[in-house]
Amino acid sequence: MPSISFASSNFQPWADDSVKCDDCARPEALGFRFSYAYQPIVDVRKRQIYAHEALVRGAEGEPASTILSRVNEENRYRFDQACRVKAIKVASELGMQERLSINFLPNAIYKPELCIRTTLQAAHKHAFPVERIIFEATEGDAIEDGKRLASILTEYKRTGFLTAIDDFGAGYAGLNLLADFQPDIIKLDMALVRGVDTSRSRQAITRGVLRICFELDIAVIAEGVETQAERDFFFDEGISLMQGYLFSRPAFQSLGKIAVGAWPGSGQPSPAESDRA
Repeated sequence: MPSISFASSNFQPWADDSVKCDDCARPEALGFRFSYAYQPIVDVRKRQIYAHEALVRGAEGEPASTILSRVNEENRYRFDQACRVKAIKVASELGMQERLSINFLPNAIYKPELCIRTTLQAAHKHAFPVERIIFEATEGDAIEDGKRLASILTEYKRTGFLTAIDDFGAGYAGLNLLADFQPDIIKLDMALVRGVDTSRSRQAITRGVLRICFELDIAVIAEGVETQAERDFFFDEGISLMQGYLFSRPAFQSLGKIAVGAWPGSGQPSPAESDRA
């Protein structure tokens, strides 16, 4: 996701609410093409894939930065809507049976109910169940109006989508955001995950967040897991949902496969760890 400043705005991409959602979700109107790679989020305890996160890529698999660098104030809303439609369309074509996690741009939304309509239309058109869609809002960016973000996420949750806060622990809102809204999921920022098995401070912070989430009935995903030692720390602490190169790298226009040796007790190094050796 690009760095964005989330603030209250009177920005209204369409003054007339009667404009069809299809009009604001046509990728060709952006002037550039894009596609998706999908990275699994796994349930380590059940040894199965929990969800796939849709990660934007160029039309030929170019890095996300080549696309995100072309997003600006004028096309942000249309890009956000086109992303939702494209992510659902490709996931359906790939036969995804697990949940689909989609990042969205909070400051591209001026009326949640209208933005949600685009997603509902795409889900219906491509026969993808709404209850299997997760919307991730990144907490790693500057959020100047946390209450407005909370109201947007509340509307998404009310409609039947699952909600998540990405990069939790990296941004400006932190615990204040949880005070206003309790998402279904938080994803621990990878800066807290990296080397957690040998870092006393990271372990203490993680355990504190876990206690809060347990009391608020929020699931926790450890993202950016790259080593078996990181995996085992979180598993021992009761976190079963994880994501990272240890399990699978993003797969362009495909569903990622779980690496041999990724599960606890397998006794084999994963390809990710072999690459680091």
